[in-house]
Amino acid sequence: MALRFTLDPELTPGLREQLVSLWTDVTNAGGAVGFVAPVTRTDVALEAERHYSALSEGRAHMVAGFDGDRLAASAFLTFNTHRLMRHWAWLYTVMVDPSLQGRGHGWELMLAAERAGRDLGLEGLKLTCRGGMGLERFYASAGYKEVGRVPAAIRVAAGDDRDDITMWLPLT
Repeated sequence: MALRFTLDPELTPGLREQLVSLWTDVTNAGGAVGFVAPVTRTDVALEAERHYSALSEGRAHMVAGFDGDRLAASAFLTFNTHRLMRHWAWLYTVMVDPSLQGRGHGWELMLAAERAGRDLGLEGLKLTCRGGMGLERFYASAGYKEVGRVPAAIRVAAGDDRDDITMWLPLT
């Protein structure tokens, strides 16, 4: 079953709780979404508050995928503050519920984020991903092109450094 995607859903207390749960579950399942497992809901809630602030201040937009009333996928589009880069946005924290992965929902989320970028009048989306996980292949399949790589820029653990890979999707 396809997910129902919404741009900027109302950030009710319930949706905030679901986002923290999703983010915690994705991280603890091995997802590269800004943390290294294991994390607690408290760890994630602190970072989620920063996202909520950006949303409420209009500096970011949320793309949310719902399975019924349940948040099953999400991503954030964050605007640039530099006046010469306002024509594109960052795509951050791309997540699909681990129990629903392998059903094409990640692909649906990427298409929804692309539509949102176009609807917002953007000319491109840029993202970074953690090397060593095959994420660049997934993003490439969604049309993103690798445009940069910083070797060993992400330290997952002592002795486990990963490349920071930058990818770009033109929207025009």
